[in-house]
Amino acid sequence: MPSVDSPARLRPRDVAAVGAVGLRTRPLRVFLSALGIAIGIAAMTAVAGISTSSRADLDDRLAALGTDLLTVAPGNSLTSGTASLPYEAPATIARIGPVRRVAATGLVKSAKVYRNDRIPAARSGGVTVSAAHLALPQTVGAHLGRGTWFNAATERYPATVLGASAADRLGIGAPGPDVRVYLGGRWFIVVGILDPVPLAPELDAAALVGWPAAGTYLGFDGHPTTVYTRSADAAVAAVRDVLARTANPRNPNEVKVSRPSDALAARQATDKAFTGLLLGLGAVALLVGGVGVANTMVITVLERRAEIGLRRSLGATRGQIRTQFLVESLMLSALGGLAGITLGTAVTTGYASTRNWDAIIPAWASAGGFAATLLIGAAAGLYPAIRAARLPPTEALSAT
Repeated sequence: MPSVDSPARLRPRDVAAVGAVGLRTRPLRVFLSALGIAIGIAAMTAVAGISTSSRADLDDRLAALGTDLLTVAPGNSLTSGTASLPYEAPATIARIGPVRRVAATGLVKSAKVYRNDRIPAARSGGVTVSAAHLALPQTVGAHLGRGTWFNAATERYPATVLGASAADRLGIGAPGPDVRVYLGGRWFIVVGILDPVPLAPELDAAALVGWPAAGTYLGFDGHPTTVYTRSADAAVAAVRDVLARTANPRNPNEVKVSRPSDALAARQATDKAFTGLLLGLGAVALLVGGVGVANTMVITVLERRAEIGLRRSLGATRGQIRTQFLVESLMLSALGGLAGITLGTAVTTGYASTRNWDAIIPAWASAGGFAATLLIGAAAGLYPAIRAARLPPTEALSAT
């Protein structure tokens, strides 16, 4: 049994009830103060969620496309400007043990593509013409959106497969026996249209023709411009080291070897850096929200001095007054934090749905954001709570 002179103890439920009273009596001020916290938390949650969803989608794409694709292209010659790959480069590369697939394209620089033969020569639309091996789609991971790829017969005849953007520029929506383009001074039938090729974007703006047909109808010299290779995953690094010497034994320094998936991985690294910057901005917004909470609590203490004096005269201790205002600050920040997490989750889900991503909200973003709001709430409410507890009852009551 506590003595008559000992102060009554407040149960946690009582402390929460007393703290909530201050929030209910000033709803507009509470809303505006919580809004500052909510904006900061929403920004951090949305940035973390969108970034994580984007990286997960990119990881899925890399897993589907594979990281074992290597490309070989001519570099610069020390004597004659742009170098060229030998005719036999694809065949010699195919002899490398771990290499599973090889295919090449060869740029036909003199050929231009037009929708019909009445278009001025200068208006080619930026569509390039390249000879292509039969194994190209399987090697680069390309898929036919419409129509078919070449076969052993059609690769010898005036037929073409258009890249996705090339088809758009030429205004061709579907292939067919009656769909033709004016290519290299003669008509070619469009037999297929490719979907976009993430690992070989240069194919998107190209009109591809069979390797034999390019030599027969377009005067193609037979030099490959790009050789694409697929290797066993464990041997990609080793294959990369010998590709230049294999493709051009006489001048390996005139060969460029690259890994297209590295560009996607570099984009992921860039996204991480940008995400860090945005998270920093969200933290600044959260800090500004905390300053707003502190300002609100200081004003609340000044306005409620009569209440503080009355409670002190009725036996409330300094610790109880301090706890009351600290809990009020924590509840105010928690309201903003919960609202911010909800808003950030909604933004992430909405944005992910527009990009056909799976919406992923990292647990650390939600839990860490909410913990940050409580920390800021405690810091923002500490000084006002101490100030309220130090008010003498007589001074507080005289303020009325």
